[in-house]
Amino acid sequence: MASASPSRLLPPFPPPAAPTSRHTTLRAVPRSCSLAIPSLRCRASAPAAVDAGAPLLLEDRAGAVSIREFVTLDELHAAVCLRVRTFYEYARDTVGAEDHRKGLAEREYEALQNRISGNMINFRRVSCINGTVPLLPSLMSAEELCSTCKFVEDGEERIVVGSLDLNQCLWLPDELTGKRPGVTESSHTRAYLSNVCVAKELQRCGLGYALVDKSKKLARQWGITDLYVHVAINNEAAQKLYIKSGFVYESEEPAQQARHLGRPRRLLLWLDMKNETL
Repeated sequence: MASASPSRLLPPFPPPAAPTSRHTTLRAVPRSCSLAIPSLRCRASAPAAVDAGAPLLLEDRAGAVSIREFVTLDELHAAVCLRVRTFYEYARDTVGAEDHRKGLAEREYEALQNRISGNMINFRRVSCINGTVPLLPSLMSAEELCSTCKFVEDGEERIVVGSLDLNQCLWLPDELTGKRPGVTESSHTRAYLSNVCVAKELQRCGLGYALVDKSKKLARQWGITDLYVHVAINNEAAQKLYIKSGFVYESEEPAQQARHLGRPRRLLLWLDMKNETL
């Protein structure tokens, strides 16, 4: 199948009378990039003695970690499940927690499809970029991750272990608006990263940096001149990641707005794509 242009939107989804299966391949994806396994600096642990807070080991298998735009709806749904798992915490044995997670995932899954298909006002173009790995024996100790974020592609079981969205738009709802270029510009050369997450079992292994790097390369293909990302003011690890990726401080959310939205204050970071060497 010929590769689709990386800047091309997915067509609108079919009407309810002819639903699309999650396993349907939506488009051929441009060239993906792979992380060299030695760069994933994780300690090995025997499954019977896994520290829940310790990172997992990915086996030294060439090309095991793939960083690319999503391919199937099944993969897209797995990415959404990872986001819900990352961004929402529940007290242990909370009644109805599993049903609540599923409801959140289905709503976000539908909303993400609408954004990618061009059905949302303000979003000119959206791409979901994922980091995925095969279902390796070394991941079996993370049973909940594997069961929640698994999808099947070409007969192979894979796990979404990192994800983000690249949004070409003038602003994101309920977020600070970047100043470069101005909001009246019609060229839409501004983009925002959102929903950036890495499975807690594989953090501090370079996956986050690889996801951001891939998004920068895609933004360059789209003609983006100014790339933005929001980060919680108390999330020092994420701030270090973005600073390492070349982002700098632009502004921060007023405390009153953060309280109204029920969340920590956020910083708005900016990357000048015109001076970025990729």
